[in-house]
Amino acid sequence: QVQLVESGGGLVQAGGSLRLSCAASGRTFSYYAMGWFRQAPGKEREFVAACSQTGASTYYADSVKGRFTTLRNNAKNTVYLQMNSLKPEDTAVYYCAATSRGGVRYGQNEYNYWGQGTQVTVSS
Repeated sequence: QVQLVESGGGLVQAGGSLRLSCAASGRTFSYYAMGWFRQAPGKEREFVAACSQTGASTYYADSVKGRFTTLRNNAKNTVYLQMNSLKPEDTAVYYCAATSRGGVRYGQNEYNYWGQGTQVTVSS
């Protein structure tokens, strides 16, 4: 089992950047592929980005491709989401998630463990 804690959210102006962190504890971090999801007010939670156990493979939603980057540091048991060129429509609660399935996964039901979420607000 793994526990996940996100941090790094906040308020930023459009065009700005934020870096989210997700710290893991419990079972060996490198065992898990990781994903990022977000949920905006009144909307369903949606996939944002994912990376494989080593971080060598990544996958992004079209809406964030070219602006967001996910990477992990297995020595620090942490995965990051670097968000650049932020837009008001990126405003949401962002969640990290872990799955024991291999490769990159973008289906929510493929993830076993979830963090509590961190709020990102982008002002126009």
